[in-house]
Amino acid sequence: MDPSAPSDTLASAPSKPAAADLRVLRIATYNIHGAIGCDGVYMPQRIADVIAELDADIVALQEVPLGGRAAPNALPMLREATDMLAIAGPTLDTPERRYGNAVLTRLPVRATRTLNLSFGKREARGALDVDIASTSGVLRIVATHLGLSARERRAQIASLIAAFDTPALPVILLGDINEWFVWGYPLRALVTHFKAAPAPRTFPSRCPVFSLDRIWMHPVERLIGVQAHRSALARVASDHLPLVAHVRL
Repeated sequence: MDPSAPSDTLASAPSKPAAADLRVLRIATYNIHGAIGCDGVYMPQRIADVIAELDADIVALQEVPLGGRAAPNALPMLREATDMLAIAGPTLDTPERRYGNAVLTRLPVRATRTLNLSFGKREARGALDVDIASTSGVLRIVATHLGLSARERRAQIASLIAAFDTPALPVILLGDINEWFVWGYPLRALVTHFKAAPAPRTFPSRCPVFSLDRIWMHPVERLIGVQAHRSALARVASDHLPLVAHVRL
């Protein structure tokens, strides 16, 4: 994938022991709903506490407030609280509001790219594409948040699949796919490309009904398992539950 826009990296080195020394990584995705909980309260610290519960080596975040006049930038606080490297991938970037995807990682970052997945006049969407080093080589993490209309998601999935131009790398696609129709084109296309993966229900967080958040990996044999994180705090901190996968290096 050709770089389309540089992403922001809060690049102070993590002080925790490098998780790349482990043979199994914990990789998570979490739609944080702008750090606004199910009680309507904006509380980034609550999101940081849920991330601490996950104890993940890599966390993809969606709906992250990244600054602007409308809301403060939550990413520096999340970086400090988790002691992880933080990479921002804004999809909306105006003086009023800066907002989008992000990746937190304990592992070294080798490269970052963004992919514009915006469709017509609908809300701006994108993917944050990050190469992360491990003892077994480079992992490619593609973190995304797809649109609300079926036509939009069809175009976005086609763009994502076309962008996977480095088959030699293990690729992990994760994020809020916003697809609830099991037999719809987006899920069928992704399963065809990545093979099937477990899909626990994550939305709404208080009583999950839909599997909107997903983690896929190629090669699929390295994906050991996928679970929703259902702690009491996670049920109130956002309207989505986090999803956690174990990946064999």
